[in-house]
Amino acid sequence: MKFLGNVLAVIVGLIIFTVFSILVSFGIIGMIAAAGKEEVTVKENTLLHLNLNGRTIVERTSDEDLDLSIFGSAFGQPNTAGLVNLKQAIQEAKTNQSIKGIYLNTGLVLAGQANLLELRESFEDFKTSGKFILAYDEAYTEGGYYLASVADEIYLNPMGGIDFNGFSSEVLFFTGLFEKIGIKPEIFRVGEFKSAVEPFMLKKMSDENRLQTQAFLSDINSNALKGIAESRGINLDSLTRTNTQMLVREPEDAVKYKLMTGLAYEDEIHAKLREKLGIGEEEEILTINATKLNSTVRSKNITSKNRIAVIIAEGDIVSGSAEGFISSDKFAKEIRKARKDKNIKAIVLRVNSPGGSVLASEVIWREMSEAKKAKPVYVSMGEVAASGGYYISTPADTIVAQPNTITGSIGIFGLWFNAQELLNDKMGITTDVVETGELSDFMNPTREITDVERRIMQTSVEKGYETFISRVSDGRGMSPEAVKEVASGRVWTGNQAIERGLVDILGGLDDTIELAAERINAGDDYRVVYYPQKKPWFEQIMSDFGQNVKLEMIQSELGENFVLYKKAQNLKEYQGIQVRMPADYIIK
Repeated sequence: MKFLGNVLAVIVGLIIFTVFSILVSFGIIGMIAAAGKEEVTVKENTLLHLNLNGRTIVERTSDEDLDLSIFGSAFGQPNTAGLVNLKQAIQEAKTNQSIKGIYLNTGLVLAGQANLLELRESFEDFKTSGKFILAYDEAYTEGGYYLASVADEIYLNPMGGIDFNGFSSEVLFFTGLFEKIGIKPEIFRVGEFKSAVEPFMLKKMSDENRLQTQAFLSDINSNALKGIAESRGINLDSLTRTNTQMLVREPEDAVKYKLMTGLAYEDEIHAKLREKLGIGEEEEILTINATKLNSTVRSKNITSKNRIAVIIAEGDIVSGSAEGFISSDKFAKEIRKARKDKNIKAIVLRVNSPGGSVLASEVIWREMSEAKKAKPVYVSMGEVAASGGYYISTPADTIVAQPNTITGSIGIFGLWFNAQELLNDKMGITTDVVETGELSDFMNPTREITDVERRIMQTSVEKGYETFISRVSDGRGMSPEAVKEVASGRVWTGNQAIERGLVDILGGLDDTIELAAERINAGDDYRVVYYPQKKPWFEQIMSDFGQNVKLEMIQSELGENFVLYKKAQNLKEYQGIQVRMPADYIIK
């Protein structure tokens, strides 16, 4: 009894401690929030400090300056940075006379090449002001260096490192696992390049998938090398040789091959910054981050009735209204709202999605088509706008993509899992069923599917493919035959897509907005309004809290294997008929 009493006492103590900790944490958050509401002014001789180390670049984040990282990932996702937010801060820094330059840390930034290119373009524009950009880090990934290479000066820690050896793409295959545990995938697809199902049916890449992967990786790598060569003043052939042969193996090599301005410690970087700012070695370096700088910016043309709606569609496409996805109910509602708003003169859909449910894609496509009847509709493609992401883009008057955007993947597949062997042979579980019709037990996962079921599913997939082809044909003004020549599930870069009629113009989100403004003859008299609206920070924390605690605990247990857990969790999203590109591409 004494032991039981001790156990109960410990449990009660833990509960009280947890509740108390949460209350204290929210109290501290409240103080941070109160401090964040103070009016921000930019002092003379200030640097815009952009520390993107370890941060994931997403399309847009909250405008509030609350750094909750001291509380761990349970309180949201502090390690994200919004592309829209960063670009706004860079533009303000360009014109704000109190900002003298940018101090940049990008070494371990997590982002796709298209978003990095869009940021690089903003930095290039900033440099036209005559102000400086200085980049420093202890280590650089390929993407981190690509972004930093736009700086006037780049420095690396003398004991640091740089990953500069080209891109590779790794695909995880689950076929062997399924064989061991007794699960048999049932696969239906159209298109020899529709490789999203390959991890469930093969143990290595098909020749078709290897061909398309090599093609788009080479194009993305060439685009990156070209940008670096121009920024650093290096001969492109020489830089390509450095990259393909991985000639940069020690920090000194990075200077030798002109990738770095020099090697330096952080205190030496601070001395260089003081010199540029013209201040003494004991004086404080004044810095401001992107969020605080953006809080000083007055909204452009806030009273203008010429409004351009930018609807940001980021994530997998799913039915319903789930948060964190491009959910059909939610986004159809946002598009419909923009269509009916008389002050909204044009719509820009910003797409960053590998696709998902064919039904959800069709629902969003319908709303896009209806919107096009009412006002100009444009699409700006981000890192990836493929399969379902391309499907929902097809009604647009104009499609704009970056040269290194991943798009296309016009194909469709269905996936079902037969767990009979796992249940019967591995676990000793059997089932029995009573039916009222011949197909009442349709596609039961506890048994082999029948030939009739297989024909029904394959027919449905083929019909879905023809519908997808017709959506592209109608939207792009191409014949169905011409669409099929570039379809079959094949993935293209923006460069390749524009040559094949799938994309109209190369450019970023700002370019797309300017096209829309020109179309409505707005001149400079227009205002950009972003949808969906961001939740207030406290509401976001509360909605994410439970899920983030769970994920943090699992990640701490699994370590590097956490990525496998997430992929296994995502398998349930693959069931049914899908318009999805290979989601397992890991480009590094």
